[in-house]
Amino acid sequence: MIEIINYKTLLQVGRQQNDPQRFLFVFLQVSLADDHNDEDKQRFHSGQGGELKAIMCVDKNLTELTNFADLVTESKQMEQDWSMVLVACLSGMNGIPPTSDEAEQPLKMMVQSVQNGGDLSKYLAFDKQGVLLHLHRD
Repeated sequence: MIEIINYKTLLQVGRQQNDPQRFLFVFLQVSLADDHNDEDKQRFHSGQGGELKAIMCVDKNLTELTNFADLVTESKQMEQDWSMVLVACLSGMNGIPPTSDEAEQPLKMMVQSVQNGGDLSKYLAFDKQGVLLHLHRD
């Protein structure tokens, strides 16, 4: 089994699954909280901490995905600046891929997890350069 160490290996693992996969993407912006203190500000500017805000989401069939650079290019068409993207997979059944309609509720749940400050460690996260991030709660 391939270990997921980057976006390319994520797609490889997706292709190895018994049933077709639909990938769910939630693009996030990291910002400094309105009620921040000096310590929060220092941590934020050193690349730590901050608030996450979901700014857009999309679902894609695995056959629509090529590489991370193409994902970034496509996201630029939405004219929304983002800092990281959360990724989850939705598995089909009996060889039939999930539809966009079936992905709608899981995408909403991902967005709600972000909005409610929920545990995001169950998702993969990549920065804008395609580096796999390790999310943890403070």
